[in-house]
Amino acid sequence: MKNQYLLGVLETVKRRNPAEPEFIQAVTEVLETLEPVIDARPDLVEANVVERIVEPERQIIFRVPWVDDNGKIQVNRGFRVQFNSAIGPYKGGLRLHPSVYLGIIKFLGFEQIFKNSLTTLPMGGAKGGSDFDPKGKSDNEIMRFCQSFMTELYRHIGHDIDVPAGDIGVGAREIGYMYGQYKKITGESGGILTGKGLTYGGSLVRTEATGYGLCYFTDEMLRANGKSFEGQTVVISGSGNVAIYALQKATELGAKVVAMSDSNGYVYDPNGMDFAAIKQLKEVERKRIKEYVATHPGSTYTEGCSGIWDIKCDIALPCATQNEIDKASAEKLAANGCYAVSEGANMPSTPEAIEVYFANNMLYGPAKAANAGGVATSGLEMSQNSMRYSWTFEEVDAKLRDIMKSIFAACDSAAKEYGMAGNYMAGANIAGFLKVAEAMKAQGCV
Repeated sequence: MKNQYLLGVLETVKRRNPAEPEFIQAVTEVLETLEPVIDARPDLVEANVVERIVEPERQIIFRVPWVDDNGKIQVNRGFRVQFNSAIGPYKGGLRLHPSVYLGIIKFLGFEQIFKNSLTTLPMGGAKGGSDFDPKGKSDNEIMRFCQSFMTELYRHIGHDIDVPAGDIGVGAREIGYMYGQYKKITGESGGILTGKGLTYGGSLVRTEATGYGLCYFTDEMLRANGKSFEGQTVVISGSGNVAIYALQKATELGAKVVAMSDSNGYVYDPNGMDFAAIKQLKEVERKRIKEYVATHPGSTYTEGCSGIWDIKCDIALPCATQNEIDKASAEKLAANGCYAVSEGANMPSTPEAIEVYFANNMLYGPAKAANAGGVATSGLEMSQNSMRYSWTFEEVDAKLRDIMKSIFAACDSAAKEYGMAGNYMAGANIAGFLKVAEAMKAQGCV
């Protein structure tokens, strides 16, 4: 990066956020790809748009006390970072995981700005969550935590202000508890949270949306380069909602998914992963993925997660967590003939891994574009709530597919316009940034 304005912005970010490597990593990736835009648009420099876009509009940190089943008071820390509202109310998930701290939430909120912009829906960027770990907790403990969390969060959200959703550790159960508490405190119903149950305002396809959307985006990327899912071998990391429904859709599109993982290890099934079995195991029984091998002869389980990228495949879909593919894993993928990586998780590839993708001419679908299907369908849920109406599964799925097609088209077009054809990471950053930047410039110094 040579642009002095961008270098100065990055140095300020590093100075202000010295202990937040994930946030610095996310900002660095975006700024590096924006260089040709800033060189061509002195008006954006004059308006200091980039300096403003890397600083959250609001950062909220709060205590979350709750009572465990033994009657003991536990204390966690809660977060909501409302990053940018230039194009609409804040929108972004809530993550419950022991790794959560302010830097993780800021990195996710920053990415959400561009992801939401790419969907074409009027949503700003935000993220939130807590270092609470739902694993091993009873339903009553999770309910008490969620009620305490919402007792503080409700002050900062609203239908036209900030509409949270789920993320890692937050599914329909947690959303239900939070929604019930919000309604009890405020007396309001409606679309204050997305990812709700179908009986109280949720949208069909929301559970499947990120995984389906990942495959719709990847399918567009493959077809634009003379390829398709048909007959291809795929490895998917993770076994949450994103991974499960990416498995389903990739299989429907003609691929064979041969491996999936959880936080303990991975399963390899040369016959192709069984969608129904994985869905039952993870969503209904809530068991570890190693149980899969007991009912599927020929499949094997391996402790540890990183080895999943040693498996030979044509297409890799990382759907677990940030920075799960490092340089060594990327090099192994390239050596084994993998020609496409498309991200279902948020920032699952390290900068060094991304360099390997480009050095080997691999197709790369960045998270902020490829996994935008979840928030896109959350936006569709908001629309249905506002109308007091619901669309069929087929209607929502069709809208989702159209949105993912438009996202790929925007990434492809922006990359070509700024002399980086085929670089969909740059295209996603540029297309997402320009919409927000124009709105910020139009609204003045706010």
